[in-house]
Amino acid sequence: MAEYLLEMRHVVKKFPGVTALKNVDLQLGYGEILGICGENGAGKSTLMKILSGSYPYGTYEGEIYIGGEKVKFTGVQDAKKYGIEMIFQEINMVLSSSVAENLFLGNLPGKGNLVDFKTLYRETKKILEEVHVQANPKDLASHLNSGQMQMIALMRACIQNPKILVLDEPTSALTNREVRQLMNMLKNLREKGVSCIYISHKLEEVFEICDRVMVLRDGETISCRKTQELEEKILIEEMVGRTVENLYPKTDVEIGEEVMKVEHLTIPHPVIKNRNIVEDISFHLKKGEILGIGGLVGAGRSEILGAIFGQIDKNVKKNVWIEGKEVTIHSPQDAISAGIGFVTEERKRNGYVWMLSIKDNMFLASLKELPTRFKIFVDARRERAKAVEVFERLRVKAPSVDTKVNNLSGGNQQKVVLAKWLVKNPKILFVDEPTKGVDVGAKAEIYKLLGELAENGISIVMVSSDMPELVSVSDRVLVIGSGKITGEFKKEEISEEAIMAAAIT
Repeated sequence: MAEYLLEMRHVVKKFPGVTALKNVDLQLGYGEILGICGENGAGKSTLMKILSGSYPYGTYEGEIYIGGEKVKFTGVQDAKKYGIEMIFQEINMVLSSSVAENLFLGNLPGKGNLVDFKTLYRETKKILEEVHVQANPKDLASHLNSGQMQMIALMRACIQNPKILVLDEPTSALTNREVRQLMNMLKNLREKGVSCIYISHKLEEVFEICDRVMVLRDGETISCRKTQELEEKILIEEMVGRTVENLYPKTDVEIGEEVMKVEHLTIPHPVIKNRNIVEDISFHLKKGEILGIGGLVGAGRSEILGAIFGQIDKNVKKNVWIEGKEVTIHSPQDAISAGIGFVTEERKRNGYVWMLSIKDNMFLASLKELPTRFKIFVDARRERAKAVEVFERLRVKAPSVDTKVNNLSGGNQQKVVLAKWLVKNPKILFVDEPTKGVDVGAKAEIYKLLGELAENGISIVMVSSDMPELVSVSDRVLVIGSGKITGEFKKEEISEEAIMAAAIT
């Protein structure tokens, strides 16, 4: 038997204008959970796409060995034959198919082209009950929230009885209870001899579940050590290549007058008839304030932002005042015209246009305000200068502003979404899970940026499931539970314990 189940030797991967991986080595033991940490753009996902066959043999340099046997994957199916299953950061679901069909995708019970739906629904129901996912096997996947989709993706991989399970930011959309379930699942898999690669920016999870931790930075291996030999401070410094003194920088801003008031906001449930997910709530926002919204996943936090912004409009009831003037918002364009911007949670779905460049994405919300010459042609020079200014301010890791957004890491894509609203300069900015899937170094940069925006008079409403983030960044926190505001805390009153107590009331 070979010493390691998996070895990747001297891996080099190049894209136009950038070398993503530079002579990287990786070893994974039998029944081991290996953590991989690094900033966005460090090369973690690229390395895993090579392992999973998404980048086939011949598109990179280096060698892969499974159980001592040299392998060459020409596609994803080749990797699956060797027992490699990967759960990507961006959840892959067929929204127009049922929950059951997504769970058994590629493995539907039956003979030939005939699907045994009775068995399919029965087995799905049993699995959903085991992982405590409350969903109907026959419902469309589009009815699921992001946490439920992630659990379905996890179970879909486990059904294949993998030898190697790769998880890329698996808990970014999960509740605390779901995270605990995942940790227990991984421990059970380890006891059964399954090996896992665990990629996460949540260091508390890495320290809990991983046997060893490998650090990548700028496409190079920095270290690989046993978890018990690691200190969090040293791990962070290795990831970012510098000392991060304050993970949650907070700018003290003088809070001004009321800039937005929302009254009688009611939002119908997206699936259950005659039921509201948010029931007659009212709140206000002041100039320069960062208002945090906390609560359990599914409590209606994201829906509140979507309804005010006009993304959700059918049968929504609301009264909205901006700077003392009542405004009518039935679409995102109405909201933008009223001075509201929105950094959405699902950046891939509605945050950017993947085939466009960084520069072009920056101006998506500002098409009417583009600098023009003679009122006919876009002033490309001024537009580019503005794009470069914001690009450098946000420290986007890319060759230039002409780089396509789909070539960026998740954290840098999030920076581009933020950049779109920096160019627009709204009065009010909604941010939904602003650091989801973002590394610790980029998180600190985003928190600093939010503070700068508030200092410049922009008011911010931030939905977050990251408790330290919510506690450290917010000036005031509203807690949503069962569609109602169950708690409101001023800066000096905010704590994880207070927020959680209000969330489960």
